[in-house]
Amino acid sequence: MKLLEVEDVHVRYPAGGRLKAAFTGAPATIEAVAGVSFAIEPGETYALVGESGCGKTTLARAINGLVPASSGSIRFNGAEIVGRSDRALRSTRREVAMVFQDPVGSLSPRLPVRSILAEPFRVHRLGGLNLDREIDRLLDLVGLPAVFAQRYPHQLSGGQARRVGVARALALEPKLVIADEPTAGLDVSVQGEILNLLNELQERLGIAIMIITHNLNVVRHIAHRMAIMYLGRLVEEGPTKQIFAHPRHPYTLALLSANPEPDPDAELDRLAISGEVPSLLSRPGGCEFHPRCPFMTEMCRTVAPASTEADAAHRFTCHHPR
Repeated sequence: MKLLEVEDVHVRYPAGGRLKAAFTGAPATIEAVAGVSFAIEPGETYALVGESGCGKTTLARAINGLVPASSGSIRFNGAEIVGRSDRALRSTRREVAMVFQDPVGSLSPRLPVRSILAEPFRVHRLGGLNLDREIDRLLDLVGLPAVFAQRYPHQLSGGQARRVGVARALALEPKLVIADEPTAGLDVSVQGEILNLLNELQERLGIAIMIITHNLNVVRHIAHRMAIMYLGRLVEEGPTKQIFAHPRHPYTLALLSANPEPDPDAELDRLAISGEVPSLLSRPGGCEFHPRCPFMTEMCRTVAPASTEADAAHRFTCHHPR
């Protein structure tokens, strides 16, 4: 059975109100996530890639029940998440943990690390545990000495704060960890340490990881499968190795071709895309990528492409795949 199944999920936010929409013709809502579907297997690493503002974090928060999905279905271990109350989601939230994007800002500045790591046990009312022993276990799990339990977030480096965030996410032994930009703002050497840590924890604990990033080098290093997101929709999804070797959607091809090349003498064949990302308040007709696509035809302006399967595991939405 799939660990996580996301089917045709939409997340909408108010955009000025219905009265303003009635008088100006502007949309009453913006669609941050627009019909996303995918699944994650137990023990798998799944990467969600895209530009800032494309809806990656909103989708992750909807999966964790932190943002309500407007429609669609999100099933974790077969149990529906959409439409359930906070009380009903309590057991699910023990099994779906989140590592937030800002390593220091996601930790309370008023609490020492010990209290931060003890909080999940208190929130879920898990009495009868030796908290000191649990906190020492969690710190050891992420490679920090026990003395760090007495430190405050402002006394931690970015990498140390990230490790504390990972330890907090693992406190209740979840089955899925959602890591939102786990390497953002970190030095390259520290990024490698965090990625290796996530790989080691996955092998040791058997957890599934959903990683949200725009860093393609991170994806290549850690993910089994990946999906490319644009304007709240998935434009391509499949095994990481296959997409890196044979990207089908022009947006995917442009992202991969923009990836930095460490060899200064390498001959680069860049695919440039022009223009800015359209506003969610005025989505383009037809294929929403067509205003920036170098391969656009008249069909792309008027007809939205259907999802096409290159094979059983690789799908994309494009009239003129590469």
